[in-house]
Amino acid sequence: MASCCSVETENYDVLVIGGGSAAFAAAIKAREQNVSVAVINDGTIGGTCVNVGCIPSKNLLHAAEMVGLARRNAYPGLQVSAEVTDFAALIRQKDEVVGRLRRKKYTNLLDVYGIQLIEGRASFVTPHEVVVGDRMIYGDTVLIATGSRAWAPPMPGLGEVDWLDSTRALNLKELPRRLAVIGGGYIACELGQMFHRFGSEVAILKRRPGLLSEHHEPELGLALQGYFEEEGLAVRTGLEFRRVRQDGGEIVITVGHDGREDEIRCDQLLVAAGRVANTDGLNLDAVGVHTDDRGFVRVDKTGRTSVRHILAAGDVVGDPLLVTIAAQAAQVAVRNALNGRNDEINLSAVPSAVFSDPQVASVGMKEAEARAQGFDVKVARLSFEDVPKAAAIHETRGLIKMVADRTTDRVLGVHIVGPLAADIIHEATLAVRFAMTTQDLIDTVHVYPTMSEAIKMVAQTFDRDVATLSCCAA
Repeated sequence: MASCCSVETENYDVLVIGGGSAAFAAAIKAREQNVSVAVINDGTIGGTCVNVGCIPSKNLLHAAEMVGLARRNAYPGLQVSAEVTDFAALIRQKDEVVGRLRRKKYTNLLDVYGIQLIEGRASFVTPHEVVVGDRMIYGDTVLIATGSRAWAPPMPGLGEVDWLDSTRALNLKELPRRLAVIGGGYIACELGQMFHRFGSEVAILKRRPGLLSEHHEPELGLALQGYFEEEGLAVRTGLEFRRVRQDGGEIVITVGHDGREDEIRCDQLLVAAGRVANTDGLNLDAVGVHTDDRGFVRVDKTGRTSVRHILAAGDVVGDPLLVTIAAQAAQVAVRNALNGRNDEINLSAVPSAVFSDPQVASVGMKEAEARAQGFDVKVARLSFEDVPKAAAIHETRGLIKMVADRTTDRVLGVHIVGPLAADIIHEATLAVRFAMTTQDLIDTVHVYPTMSEAIKMVAQTFDRDVATLSCCAA
């Protein structure tokens, strides 16, 4: 196709718009097929995960976990303590870790794989061409992987106060004295607990009842809320947000609850109420790429948009907003485009985790979801108080819920709030993915004592009272 402009067009087999996990997964997969690839990136290379998401948050969350472990010390005769003495230094070490991983996992790979980096903001001018500054770039195949950003809910006055999103919150140089968090999903829970443990007075405020999103079993959110409140975090749910205003050095949030109106005052306000796609300025309408009301690109199960040679992957397509899915979906989409295939992205057994303390992790169907799909459902629950390793190390907060099909004994879903839930969930993921039965899990030998043994024990709970079993009993 001829260029619409007089400048000389640069041509590539695959053109990737974005510079994060999905973008690099796609670029690497394409280079492995020995085709020419250019990555167009606006901003810091590496996208959300390494810069402002997974890596910096988990670095600081682990520091906060050390504080929590010290405060919960259950060992008589052992004196431990942990507190934040230099918040700025804590942030500096986080930035150093981010910088190292950005170079190792992104910047250095450009040369390793022979990927051309074009810095700037892309905008479509034809279905195969984008303009970046004064450069015209052509791609036989184009992948959109521009990610997402924090969404501000419609709330009177919010646009007039200096609120924080998760990116700004992770880069504060001073610890807030009082922090209010609007939202109750994974970002709100992780960062709310983190700042509380670092020394801030924290209130988590949510419109719907209970913590976590509708993607989680309700009882996990209720349990987590109880643990938060035991720590001293204020959690208020079922609120109607009426307005926000600045009052000198304070931010005032007016909420309605049970027929009353209350004011919540804070020094900093973190809004973690959802995401919106980074598709502004891409000019997608002009080339026929369909999006929803928040700008998320609509794709089919092969990763293709409404324009067959234009693909999209990662947070820019919406839920699930997981870096693992971003990378996998991008690779599947590019492989399909380059090889004329129609492989579908498999989302049937995708684990997710909330890195609160205790952690939350889920895979597969919730109980209500399984019943709605017509399964003859059976459910088992196990308290971590009955897990020997948990009891041995005084980490008994939490529970595991297993959902299975009564007719076939097949495991349909596993949902955990408890210690190391994000690690334990992988055995459950294999069980869901490969249609294993609860008896398969029972018959699998586990190391004793471990937290992972809880998966076997919750499977036993369908037919036995595990509290009456001896150690390692089958």
